[in-house]
Amino acid sequence: MNDKHQAVGVLLVAATLLIAGRRYFRLPRRRMPWWGWVGLGVILAAEFLVNLRVAWVSTFFTPIVWSGYILLADGLVTSLGTESWLSGDASQFLALALCSIPLWTLFELYNLRLENWTYVGIPDSNAQQILGYAWAFATIWPAIYETADLVEALGFFEIPAAPCPPSKPGTRRLIAVAGFILVAIPVTVPQAIGSYLFGAVWVGFALLLDPITYHWRGASLLRDWERGTRARLYSLLAAGWICGILWEFWNYWAGARWVYTFPMAQSWKIFEMPMPGYFGFPAFAVECWVMYEFLRTLKRRLGDLGEPAAVSGRERSSGEAS
Repeated sequence: MNDKHQAVGVLLVAATLLIAGRRYFRLPRRRMPWWGWVGLGVILAAEFLVNLRVAWVSTFFTPIVWSGYILLADGLVTSLGTESWLSGDASQFLALALCSIPLWTLFELYNLRLENWTYVGIPDSNAQQILGYAWAFATIWPAIYETADLVEALGFFEIPAAPCPPSKPGTRRLIAVAGFILVAIPVTVPQAIGSYLFGAVWVGFALLLDPITYHWRGASLLRDWERGTRARLYSLLAAGWICGILWEFWNYWAGARWVYTFPMAQSWKIFEMPMPGYFGFPAFAVECWVMYEFLRTLKRRLGDLGEPAAVSGRERSSGEAS
């Protein structure tokens, strides 16, 4: 890898953390809860031990450091006076983490066909492989949600916007059909063509599922847009960038890591990710949110969610329609 590209990545990480940190320390806040400090300690310890080449830390570096990040981000949200996942009903956080495993596995199934990335340095033990994959996959959706909550708590996107007229059912159907086409085409065309089309998967599920969730009166970005409330969408886009640059930064130093094999810009990488790939992270964060809110709304409709949607703090913060 070009050392200049690596330096660019480090500068991007530093700039991202500097902007967020500067904002955080300018806001009124209270003492960070203990789990936030534990998360910071986990990150620092993991960074220290991976540089000492401690084998088990190197192997499980990604899930270890992201577990620490999630605890830290949640603690920062709490310190800003906003209800967080862990300060409220922790069972909802557990549900989010558990759902993250099959949700990401769906993208892994796409990758079996499209072959956009592969994993290297994976341990030989099947038990360690299962542990590593499950633990790492379980951190993906919590990382996106926690980061979006933190960005929103920092107040970066509080500027109100004018409401829009309600969307028509026909328009929502067209959006859903477009989403279906985007998620279907990459796996129906020849693999040599489909390998260029993974970007369609990063946006397709959001377009497919958000209109359905809207119709079911669940939390919907389309409804947010109609109401003139854009903070959640912008916070998710920002969360995608933050998580994306940190995913690639920490992945670069891990012993067990992913490498990208898609046939574009392989000579122009920042860490392991070819530069155009960074445009996919904001869209992916939006898609993560839409997919989980779809599942949560579906469970509630089926009577299996196990909690009253109008009462839950997390439901209130996600802006569910009454």
